[in-house]
Amino acid sequence: MGGRLGVVLAAGAGSRMGTPKALLRTRDGEGWAALAARRLAEGGCSDVVVVLGASAGDAATHLPPEVGTVVAERWHEGLGASLAAGVRAAQDHPRRPELLVIHLVDAPGVTAKAVRRTLELAGDDLATLARATYAGLPGHPVVIGRAHWEGVLAATSGDRGAAEYLARHGCRTVECGDVADGRDVDTPEDLYSRAQR
Repeated sequence: MGGRLGVVLAAGAGSRMGTPKALLRTRDGEGWAALAARRLAEGGCSDVVVVLGASAGDAATHLPPEVGTVVAERWHEGLGASLAAGVRAAQDHPRRPELLVIHLVDAPGVTAKAVRRTLELAGDDLATLARATYAGLPGHPVVIGRAHWEGVLAATSGDRGAAEYLARHGCRTVECGDVADGRDVDTPEDLYSRAQR
């Protein structure tokens, strides 16, 4: 038993973007999901899995072979369904990871430094909970120790993620605004404004 499993949530249809975000690429041609997976690996995750949904077959072709995938069959219900698929992937993972590190496909400004800092302050306790913040605002990654996985599964449904659970259980916050941009990119306008920075 051991290790840290990074999970990229990339299942949504991207209705406001006009395309699934798992199909987007950086200016250098790297897929956003591959970028998020790489940042998790460079930040200290021993394995990485991407949760896919909309256009899963096409999105999988944008990923390097060392990155695992799982399809959230109920992805259309919202973030909670994708998160639940990620937690189950951790529970079923052959290396039995101790920590789950959740990241989003649509936060391309999150760096490996932010992942590393959040993991370092989270520690390796199975009961740990920690999340990155940016200028005090909650963001990703979120680190969830194995002791909380069943609780997170019970708390998520539809479009409801783990925010309430984290708040109720004393999640530590880790300020990362000096090493990353944690903003979500949800629309073409967001994408354009990010390109101008």
